[in-house]
Amino acid sequence: MRAAFRPKVTEVPQSKIVGAVMILHQILRLSSLFRSAVSVHLRRNIGFSAIAFNKAKELDPVQKLFLDKIREYNTKSKQAGGPVDVGPEFQKDMNESLARLQRMYGEGDLTKFPEFKFEEPNFEETPK
Repeated sequence: MRAAFRPKVTEVPQSKIVGAVMILHQILRLSSLFRSAVSVHLRRNIGFSAIAFNKAKELDPVQKLFLDKIREYNTKSKQAGGPVDVGPEFQKDMNESLARLQRMYGEGDLTKFPEFKFEEPNFEETPK
């Protein structure tokens, strides 16, 4: 009879077992971080895809009505050259408000967005 082959069993030091367990814990923790990052990424992409696919379909009636009203107001506003369906008292209130702001804050055209000019800062060291 032949003797069965038995591999030599050696005892693994405790420090190596603890090290292997710590490495395993780190791998599992990193995999959970990776999993959560992937899940956030997929959620965002699915949300964006839903919007993109929704544009291809017909809008629901409330959305369609809302967009139609916005487009209608836009064309009326361009034709009127300003706010739509306002009376003379709106223009009077607007002029009074502009005059009051003009007195408070000085000169300049209050109907235009201001222009800002920024100078580049000097980052060079000065000798002490």
